[in-house]
Amino acid sequence: MSKKHNKLEAKNLNAYYGDFHALKNINIAMEEKNVTAFIGPSGCGKSTFLRTLNRMNDYIEGFRVEGDILLDGRDIYAKDVRVDELRKEVGMVFQKPNPFPKSIYENVVYGLKIQGIKKKSVLEEAAEQSLRQAALWEEVKDKLDKSALALSGGQQQRLCIARALAISPSVLLMDEPASALDPISTAKIEELIYELKNDYTIVIVTHNMQQAGRVSDYTAFFYMGELVEYNKTKSMFTSPKNERTQNYITGRFG
Repeated sequence: MSKKHNKLEAKNLNAYYGDFHALKNINIAMEEKNVTAFIGPSGCGKSTFLRTLNRMNDYIEGFRVEGDILLDGRDIYAKDVRVDELRKEVGMVFQKPNPFPKSIYENVVYGLKIQGIKKKSVLEEAAEQSLRQAALWEEVKDKLDKSALALSGGQQQRLCIARALAISPSVLLMDEPASALDPISTAKIEELIYELKNDYTIVIVTHNMQQAGRVSDYTAFFYMGELVEYNKTKSMFTSPKNERTQNYITGRFG
């Protein structure tokens, strides 16, 4: 097997909201076609860091970064980077399902239409492929013209994953994608993450330690804006090197 290359890398990354130092000197390299989980207590910086990876924080007044974030070796904060192009490459799925108040079909092809793709056969093929990848096709293939808002919460979240996949990203960011879902829907999302890593690099923020243990290859533990420990998930959960990681994983704080 050929060695996987680093898909995403942060080097000496610091992030600020105004005067607040939210991320402190983060250094991490994430391999392609793996699942990396970010864990840590609320407010520790894991979602902030996730959102630097596709520049979602750009919308927040007073937010700034120092250091580098590299995607396939290229700094995504460089002056010549077009953010719309970056977000085609780095898709995002949010904590709460957020389908548009449109049909299931229109939700999935939304990004492609924005890119100017109008050919019906191309859109239909992309819709089917993305819904199949998101393990939703069999459930919705006969009602693609129905409102996405009529789907259950778990189906809506898989639809949002299909919508993210339709524009062919290489990275998928997931910010607590199952925290608003019931256990059965959560299990489906976890199975899906496991399948998708064959084709995508996935980064997931989760509050659920068991979930991190089940779905991820690598885990990064954040605490008070610092990356405390980063290792293969199995090693991290069985023999963490840092006492703070040990305390968090065993439930002594957080």
